[in-house]
Amino acid sequence: MIPITWMPPLMFAGLIVFMLIGFPVAFSLMAAGLFFAAIAISQGFFDLVFLQAIPERIFGGVLANDLLLAIPFFTFMGAILERCGLAEDMLDSMGQLFGRIRGGLGYSVIIVGFVLGAITGTVAAQVIAMAMISLPIMMRYGYNMRYATGVLAASGTITQLVPPSLVLIVLADQLKTQTGSADVGSMYLGAWGPSLIQIGLFALYTFILSRLRPDWLPAAPLDEVQMSGWVLWKKCLAGIIPSAILIFLVLGTIMLGIATPTESGAMGAMGALFLAWLRRAKIAHLGRNIKESYQNTMRITSMVIFILIGSTCFSVVFQGVDGGTWVEELFTHIPGGWIGFLIVVNLFVFFLAFFLDFFEIAFIVVPLLAPVAEKLLAPVLLESMGGNLQAASTAALVWFGVMLCVNMQTSFMHPPFGFALFYLRGVASKEVKSSDIYWGALPWVGLQLVMVALVMFFPALVTTFLDKPAPIAASQEFDFGGEQEKSIHADPAGSPDPDAPVRFELEKPNR
Repeated sequence: MIPITWMPPLMFAGLIVFMLIGFPVAFSLMAAGLFFAAIAISQGFFDLVFLQAIPERIFGGVLANDLLLAIPFFTFMGAILERCGLAEDMLDSMGQLFGRIRGGLGYSVIIVGFVLGAITGTVAAQVIAMAMISLPIMMRYGYNMRYATGVLAASGTITQLVPPSLVLIVLADQLKTQTGSADVGSMYLGAWGPSLIQIGLFALYTFILSRLRPDWLPAAPLDEVQMSGWVLWKKCLAGIIPSAILIFLVLGTIMLGIATPTESGAMGAMGALFLAWLRRAKIAHLGRNIKESYQNTMRITSMVIFILIGSTCFSVVFQGVDGGTWVEELFTHIPGGWIGFLIVVNLFVFFLAFFLDFFEIAFIVVPLLAPVAEKLLAPVLLESMGGNLQAASTAALVWFGVMLCVNMQTSFMHPPFGFALFYLRGVASKEVKSSDIYWGALPWVGLQLVMVALVMFFPALVTTFLDKPAPIAASQEFDFGGEQEKSIHADPAGSPDPDAPVRFELEKPNR
């Protein structure tokens, strides 16, 4: 007889075994869930009827979830923008604008990475596009190879944090408890502060490095800077204005309450198609590129749905063997209270990101940690939320989700498994050593971890932009049949002080 307290850790161990065998993560989740469901039924932990919850959740919580429709829309939008040449024009104009100063190409990559992150939401497209355009120029100017590869990879992964990030949409869907939930609009509002500070940290590191090692980040040669004045600004605005319009279509409509995330994603997809049509002269084989974008969107959406179905199967069985209670007891007894909890969770997610994709972490780990996070973090935000426990619970989930999103940026930068590094290796020339790519990523991973610490200890970076409820007024005391009522009857002309507390007192019946 296996004790039920052993089942939750055994399920995690079994999941690792299935993945080590070579199963895809989605099928590993299904296999581990069904395997341990058979053990649980044989041990009498629950009946076979309990497994009816799996198809109910799949059809009711996954396939019928309108929020998840935003994923294919944003994926398609990013795939189209990857092919419309916007990145090339922006990098060229920004490189001309900042080229005269040390580290100018680094600043232009960081800024363009931020802007593209706000309109594409896909790391692969961003890293590949910027590396193909900027890396040869950096090499020609004599930039340090480790800095060049690091800034390109880091500026591509910032798209995971900048709205309308797919990670934020998925986290908003998974951060739900019985007493609170994080909606997409709140996640987007909460992510703006950390994303802007993250860009500031990247720029500050570039500035410091340009002063300490000026030969690593030289200014562009004068003969390379061909434009200036209004001609240069006109070219910069030609890339920024369409991007700003598209950002408003996607983010502005959500924040103003005009559209839902799914509707804004649809408008963004249509806006990307229109932008591609306007730039059709610069795009070879536009129809073929659109077809490839549809195929790419179908692959990513199918992957997400299969992982969701697998995680549903795993989580239903996990809850059936009291896994939720086990997780809560495990994390609520960590020394250090909420600070200890956040440190352990962030270290746990950081190391998981060596092996798992952000979708897999979001679907497997986040639903288990959300109730514990709400319980521990809501009291921390209670005062800033005007004493409203419901608002504090929602803000706690948003704070926790944005923090995990900052952390999961590192999953693309971890040597040697970071996908951004793989993308960079795939498009870089043979002159670029793999060791330079891996060593170059480390300082930027450190900056991302600094951002995790800032969000952890300064929750106002996230919650400042959230809607604040009105403070709950202290309740008045009422007095029925007390001294105040007697004084009114004794003196009809008298009137009670409106500011005085009123007490309710019920007279005891005479016996």
